[in-house]
Amino acid sequence: MASLRDRLGHAIFLRVAGPEGDQHREQIHGAEGPRWFEPGSPITRVHGDASMFVGGVRALLLQTLHPAAMMAVSEHSGFRGDMWGRLARTSRFLAVTTFGAAEDAEQACAVIRSVHERVRGTMPDGTPYAASDPHLLKWVHVAEAHSFLRAHQVYGAQPLDQAERDTYVAQIAEVGRRLGVVDPPLTEAELEQQLAAYRPELRGTPEAREAVRYLLIHPPLPLVARAPYSVLMAAGIGLMPAWTRPQLRLPWLPVSERTVVRALGSLAVGTIRWAMTPPPRASAPEPSAASA
Repeated sequence: MASLRDRLGHAIFLRVAGPEGDQHREQIHGAEGPRWFEPGSPITRVHGDASMFVGGVRALLLQTLHPAAMMAVSEHSGFRGDMWGRLARTSRFLAVTTFGAAEDAEQACAVIRSVHERVRGTMPDGTPYAASDPHLLKWVHVAEAHSFLRAHQVYGAQPLDQAERDTYVAQIAEVGRRLGVVDPPLTEAELEQQLAAYRPELRGTPEAREAVRYLLIHPPLPLVARAPYSVLMAAGIGLMPAWTRPQLRLPWLPVSERTVVRALGSLAVGTIRWAMTPPPRASAPEPSAASA
C-alpha cells in the first residue's frame, strides 16, 4: 500500500511541479530564515491541500472572462504548447510565497513583476493593455483568492470557519500587494464585493472560449490520465457561478453538480490527498538486549 501511495504521489507531484520539483521542494522547505506565514495558518492550510487542484481549474476558467487578461494569456503565455510548464511555475510560486523563506518569496514576486512589465499589447478595438496594470492585477488576484477559498470550503480536508476565511483573504492579500495589487480585499465580504464589481467588464471572448475548449477537450495528457483530469475539470466547472456558463459555453447541470460531480470530485481530491501524504513513520523499536 505504501508503495502504491509513493508511486501515485510521485507521478502527481512530477506532473504538477515539473521535473525539478523535488529539488525546488527541498529548497523551499529547507531554506533557513523567517517565513511570511506561520505554519498551520489559514493560507498554509488552503494552499497545502489537494483541493487546490480544483481551485486552480476554477481560477483559470474564471480569469478567462476578463478580455484584457485573456488577451495577455493568449498572446504571451504558453497555455497551448506549455500548459504543464506554466502549471509548474504557478505551483512553485504559490509554494515559495506560502511556505518558503521570506527572502525567497520576495525574490519570486520580483521575478513575476519583471515579467508583467514586459507583457503588453493591444486589444482588437485598439485599447492598450499591460499585465502590470493594477486593475488587471487585482482581477487575477481576486479570481484566484475566490477560487482557492471556494474549492477549499467544498473539497478541503478541514474547511475554514468565518474568522479563518477572513484571515486567509488578508494573508493572500499580502502576496497580492507584493505583485502590485492596489487595495486588495482583506475579508471574505470584501472579496465577494470586489468580484461583483468586475462583473460588468467580464464576457466570454473568442480567445476565452478557445482556451476553455483546449483545457476541456485537448489537454496534452496520456489516455490513462484523461478520466481523473475530467473529474477535476468537472469539479472546477461545478463551482463556477451560473452566470459564467453561457459566456464560456459551459454546461450547467445544478442537480448533477451537487450530487454526482460533487461525489466524484471529493473522491478524486481525496485520492490525490492520500497519494501525496507521506505515510506516518514507524516509531523506532526499543533497543534489545542482543543489540546492547
